[in-house]
Amino acid sequence: MNVATVSDAGGLGRVIERVRSAPRVGVDTEFHNERTYTAHLMVVQLAFEDEVIIVDPLGIGDLQPLADALAGATIVGHALSSDLKIFADTFGRLPAEAFDTQIAAAFCGYGLTISLLDLVRELTGVTLRKSQTVSDWSTRPLTAKQIEYLVDDVRYLFPLQDALQAKLDARGRGAWAREEARTLVDDERYAGDPNRLYLRVGGNARMNRRELGILRELAIVRDRLARERNVPLKYVIPDDVLAGLVGLRPKTLDELSQLRRLDAGIKKHFGKAILEAVAAGEAIPEDALPPRAPRPLSAQRESLVSTMSVLVNAIAVENDLPTTLLLPRSGLERIARDLPDSQEAIREMLGLTPWRASLVVEPLWRLLNGETSISVTGYREGQPRTHFG
Repeated sequence: MNVATVSDAGGLGRVIERVRSAPRVGVDTEFHNERTYTAHLMVVQLAFEDEVIIVDPLGIGDLQPLADALAGATIVGHALSSDLKIFADTFGRLPAEAFDTQIAAAFCGYGLTISLLDLVRELTGVTLRKSQTVSDWSTRPLTAKQIEYLVDDVRYLFPLQDALQAKLDARGRGAWAREEARTLVDDERYAGDPNRLYLRVGGNARMNRRELGILRELAIVRDRLARERNVPLKYVIPDDVLAGLVGLRPKTLDELSQLRRLDAGIKKHFGKAILEAVAAGEAIPEDALPPRAPRPLSAQRESLVSTMSVLVNAIAVENDLPTTLLLPRSGLERIARDLPDSQEAIREMLGLTPWRASLVVEPLWRLLNGETSISVTGYREGQPRTHFG
């Protein structure tokens, strides 16, 4: 297979033409995100039927034309969500369709977290040499070992797709995989809700509604400042300082000095924005304040969650699927808390995709209404199996 490296605008034009005419494009990225808000693209690898092209963002600069071309393409990749988040955040564009070999492998019984190395070995018999996993991709020129690693990350994507598609078709799960893959190219997946940023700040569960309102405004301001400067959130205001500001509720710049972890640099550059956020939180009407975190489930409802978990696990095993792909515990906790009154209410409450709903909604409803029993067979023979029905 031919391997080419592109590091100038002229070469990028040829790549874009290939992308526009290709029936499918293998995609992977290498990036650094330790010191930036948005991940910094260092390398983009593109696979075609006869060629792998390594695109150098550091040499080219503006990759928007490439992102625009990929927006009309069908891409193939492994564990694509992090790569696609970069495209959504940096370029505001996502591919038209995607085939994720990790997701497809989960529907074929390989688990949800199988690595590219293991999947390539399993389906092609080739053992990749992953010697550059923690490589510094900002260095130039790229070494021969780095090039080999980059090529290996995409050169087997099409054989993997073809083998997995055959397995999916044999199992009648092609529609399931396509349904799941569509969520990867949905803008909403990567957009995020600014009004929920405060939920990521430690200690929010102990705050009253007014404090949560202030925390929400502070979290929104911090996110904006970090995005504008393209630095991690902690470089603007660390989490513990954010929580401290909620307790302090400062009204003047001088009051900010009462927080030991809020240094002079933060006070100088972000002090005004902090005070405005606190004031905005104080001004939120009572009926518009964020709700408090729900109380812990009672012992009986925790028991209900555990019982539903056994059922979901049994359904997953019966269908050779990872339990976490089928239904997370948080969904079961919501059922135990809100007690939906119909199958349709369960489906709507959890926002289940059709393939998930077809597997779990009716069995859960029957269990909740005492119409399903769970039992174990084969224990004495050393082959225990959980059954429901």
